[in-house]
Amino acid sequence: MNEAVVAGALALAALNAIPGGLGAWRWYRDEPSRAFWVLLRVAQVGALLFALAVGLLAAAGKNPTDNLFYLYSLLPLAVSFVAEQLRVASAQTILDQRGLEDAQAVGWLAEDEQHAVVADIVRRELGVMTLSALVVVFLALRAASTAHGF
Repeated sequence: MNEAVVAGALALAALNAIPGGLGAWRWYRDEPSRAFWVLLRVAQVGALLFALAVGLLAAAGKNPTDNLFYLYSLLPLAVSFVAEQLRVASAQTILDQRGLEDAQAVGWLAEDEQHAVVADIVRRELGVMTLSALVVVFLALRAASTAHGF
């Protein structure tokens, strides 16, 4: 049982490392990436499935000797949720930095300025979600290291 839990945590770390690395590379190069978003959503589903598996183990009475395991197993869901909220807020942050009232105000800008605003928003969203994926990698590795005693 212990090996399966560790394998699940390591799989979760790998699932998040892929979009984390791709996102970091694309953010550095200032290039949007559709593949990043697909991989990130797959990794988020992986975090949900891992949390559900841990919950089922707990309901079945299988508990680790280190209760920190639960913290490291469930925090990826919280990190993903908070990151999504920050991602949503990032568009408004860019608009505020440029003195724009709302998204409709972007339509009044010249076309090249519109593209620049959208590029800034996409880059900020990419950065926020890349960081969240990398934090989940750390948490999943910590979950694997505390998954003894099942």
